[in-house]
Amino acid sequence: MAPDKPGPSSAKYRGPVMLRRDRKTESSTADQRLLDQRGPSDWVHTDPWRVLRIQSEFVEGFGALAEVPAAVTVFGSARTAVDSAEYVIGRELGAGLAKAGFAVITGGGPGVMEAANRGASESGGFSIGLGIELPFEQGLNEWVDLGINFRYFFARKTMFVKYSQAFVCLPGGFGTLDELFEALTLVQTRKVTRFPIVLFGSEYWAGLIDWIRGTLLTSGKISAPDLDLIHVTDSVDEAVRIVVAAQHGPDEAEKLGTEDKW
Repeated sequence: MAPDKPGPSSAKYRGPVMLRRDRKTESSTADQRLLDQRGPSDWVHTDPWRVLRIQSEFVEGFGALAEVPAAVTVFGSARTAVDSAEYVIGRELGAGLAKAGFAVITGGGPGVMEAANRGASESGGFSIGLGIELPFEQGLNEWVDLGINFRYFFARKTMFVKYSQAFVCLPGGFGTLDELFEALTLVQTRKVTRFPIVLFGSEYWAGLIDWIRGTLLTSGKISAPDLDLIHVTDSVDEAVRIVVAAQHGPDEAEKLGTEDKW
C-alpha cells in the first residue's frame, strides 16, 4: 500500500527552499543568524556566501563593460615569446582590429594576449583585459587600458561572449581550446548569432580541423553546415575582413580591406 500523502505540517521552508520529511533543517531563521552576535567565521567560505561573490563579479563586469564599443576577443597562448612571429602577428591583429573600429579584449595576460592588447593600444584603440585568478600566472599586462580580474572562469567567459562580436584564436593551449569550443557550442546551438570564429594559423590548426572533418563529421556527431562556423586564415587582413563582414556586411569589409592596410 502506498504511504499516505504527507500533510502541510511535514514541510518546512527556508526562504524559497522547501524541505520535507526528515531532511536537515536549521534551528534558527536567516534574520536571526544575520542579527545575532558574532560567531564562527566559517560562513564566509560556504556556498551561499560564494553566490554573493559570484554575483559581485557579474555586477562589476557588466558595470565596467556596459559602454564598451563593439569589440573582438583575441585568444592565444600566454607562453608565446615576445620575439616570436606569433607575437608580431598578435600585435598586427590588435592594430588591425583597432583601426577597423573595434575594441580588443583578451585574457589580459602575457604572450599573445599582451601582443593583441599592445597592438590595439599603440594604434589608439581600446585595449581590454579580463584576467583570471590563477596560482601560477601574473597579473594584467601593461598594455591593458581597462582591466578586470575574475575569480571564476564562468563569470569571465560570460563577459567574453556578451561583449564580443567575434573570437579570433591564435595558437594556444588548453585555455584557448576551451574558449574556442565554448564559442562553437554557443553558435551551433544559436545561443549567440552572427558570431564569427576565426582560427589564425592554418598549419597550427590543421590537425584539429582534420579531426573535426574526419571524425566528428564522418561519424555524424556534427553536420556539414557546422564546419562553416569556423574560418581558418593566415592573413591579418582576412581575419579583420571576416569580422567586419559579420558586423557591417561584406561590402563594408571589402572597402575596408582595400583602403586600410595594417
